[in-house]
Amino acid sequence: GATALPAPPHQCTLGSAACSLFTVIDYSIFVLLLVLSSAIGLFYALSGDRQRTVQEFLLANRNMSFLPVALSLLATFQSAVAILGVPAEIFRSGTEYWFLGCSYLLGLLIPAHIFIPVFYRLRITSTYEYLELRFNKTVRVFGTITFIFQMVIYMGVVLYAPALALNAVTGFDLWSAVLTMGLVCTLYTTLGGLKAVIWTDVFQTLVMFAGQLAVIIVGAQRVGGMARVWHLADKEGKISGIDLDPDPFERHTFWTLAVGGVFMMLSLYGVNQAQVQRYLSARSEQEAKLSCYAVFPCQQIVLCLSCLTGLVMFVYNQEHPLAPNQRHSSPDQLVLYFVMDVLQDLPGLPGLFVACLFSGSLSTISSAFNSLATVTMEDLVRPHCPGLSESRATLLSKLLALGYGLLCLGMAYVSSMLGPVLQAAISIFGMVGGPLLGLFCLGMFFPCANPTGAITGLLAGLAMAFWVGIGGLLHNMRAAEAPPPPNGTALPAVGNLTTILTTTLPTGLQKFYSLSYMWYSAHNSTTVILVGLLVSLLTGGAGSLPGGGCLGCTPCQQRLCLRWALPPPRWGALGPWGGVVSRVVTYSPASGRYAARCPQPGHVP
Repeated sequence: GATALPAPPHQCTLGSAACSLFTVIDYSIFVLLLVLSSAIGLFYALSGDRQRTVQEFLLANRNMSFLPVALSLLATFQSAVAILGVPAEIFRSGTEYWFLGCSYLLGLLIPAHIFIPVFYRLRITSTYEYLELRFNKTVRVFGTITFIFQMVIYMGVVLYAPALALNAVTGFDLWSAVLTMGLVCTLYTTLGGLKAVIWTDVFQTLVMFAGQLAVIIVGAQRVGGMARVWHLADKEGKISGIDLDPDPFERHTFWTLAVGGVFMMLSLYGVNQAQVQRYLSARSEQEAKLSCYAVFPCQQIVLCLSCLTGLVMFVYNQEHPLAPNQRHSSPDQLVLYFVMDVLQDLPGLPGLFVACLFSGSLSTISSAFNSLATVTMEDLVRPHCPGLSESRATLLSKLLALGYGLLCLGMAYVSSMLGPVLQAAISIFGMVGGPLLGLFCLGMFFPCANPTGAITGLLAGLAMAFWVGIGGLLHNMRAAEAPPPPNGTALPAVGNLTTILTTTLPTGLQKFYSLSYMWYSAHNSTTVILVGLLVSLLTGGAGSLPGGGCLGCTPCQQRLCLRWALPPPRWGALGPWGGVVSRVVTYSPASGRYAARCPQPGHVP
């Protein structure tokens, strides 16, 4: 195996001298990341059409190639949440989480062949425009508000995570870090638009790869090479086999990760505005599909890097145990303690890893700012201001991006109370992303669904999501408040013992609080579909929509592959199995595009 490097002379503990040895080189690397990210925003603010049109600011003039789009998709997915959370998960629980990679295949093929053709050929800007075409304006507004709620909370989580990291590593004030990062991200997003966001994502992706590779290579050398890391991890039982337990209340099993993960991926890569906006910025539908294919191997590599980091952490800890005050720290700080212990005698590398964390966070929240500005502009402002000029619409879009950036700063405080960052962030996506996924699936796959059913289903899905999600978080908090006995002879008080028993063995409806967070998206999207279908059937089905249920659906439109080889009828379907719209849809064979317009009063198709 490789020759082991000597261990650093002392470990870094929070507030110790080791933590303060964040050298000038480290600070320079960190500052360079912020400067270059801002410079990219300035470049695109001053080049091309200088972000003078809404299409350039929000959709990069629909002229991006697949590779930068794919790396931007990856950067949005690989946030600081994952960089901190996945290695800590592997360190504590073994490699079971690695099976999430099995969900990536279907989680990207389905968007590529079902969702992208629908959204791209409609030439829409906001995904929620589809909901108005399929149902009505009310459903569109409900979907938009739900998405805004989801992203505002989520970006608070990913802004807080790297600031917490910087605080642990250098002692730099936590909220100063939040402010610095939030303002820099707001700057380049507001100035450069989506094109700046995508190209900064490309740059930040490279920084993330470099930071993770540096930690793995140096850490593995410290303990004798990667072969020894794998051998010792396997010996200690950290290399997990395939757990085929179908119990959805088990936190991580093969089915939980490989099947439940598909629904989580669909809620992110299929219907989330931040990702769909990147597909829509591609210069062609084929380029948009290629971006989905290209991001698949990249995701697998990133997941492997995170998992290997966790294994190296575990083996390193066997030979160089954590200090007592570190063993009981939050899971999100474990990676930082490990990184500073391994890299503290190598100037520049701690700074590179912190830059890696900030890159993950910047890429995610910049996507959030841009997508939030897009849906607010297209779904809430323009329908009420039809005479808005292009220049004023562009200025308003920039102000919206700025406003959401400032709002994000205030949301970071909320995220500090959500517990382990990885599970909290994914839980939010599942709690809110799942119902939105169900709403789009209801429209695309079930032609009998109507607006009443869609709204009722969405509200039922959200109610179920917050009942199970928030109930689960409170359930876990109660369990954490009942600590185990400090030694083998002392027993907890009767009240605490009762709490332990009732929180670890939930029964009845409380059992749902133990539902694995990886099933949130599947559970909540299914709730929307079932309730939506039931209410639609009870309220007359799609007969309440102009054109009725499946009027004129061609066999081609009903095929899952969505080849759309035949032009649709005038009241055409916007889903693979004939979901109808409330507008006249026309098809141009020359351009291969769909266009929608409101029907004339009294028009009968």
